[in-house]
Amino acid sequence: MIRPVPTDPPENPRYWFPAKRYGWGWGIPVTWQGWIVLVAFIIAMLIAGMTLAAGHLILYLVTVAILVGVLIAICYAKGEPPRWRWG
Repeated sequence: MIRPVPTDPPENPRYWFPAKRYGWGWGIPVTWQGWIVLVAFIIAMLIAGMTLAAGHLILYLVTVAILVGVLIAICYAKGEPPRWRWG
């Protein structure tokens, strides 16, 4: 028996990063894709810290700003829409 291919998007999209219970932003990842993003971010921050922090402070700060911007962009794209939550 052939199953029909669904054409509508799913009712509950699977977010990589759920919204925090209190405050604004995202919590820890709930999918393997989110964990890969978080681990890659931490590794990139460690590498930047070990290679740039001692001798090239401005380049280090620019690198950190770029990495944080990329992480926030991914959280916006793949995470639950953020809003202020009182609990």
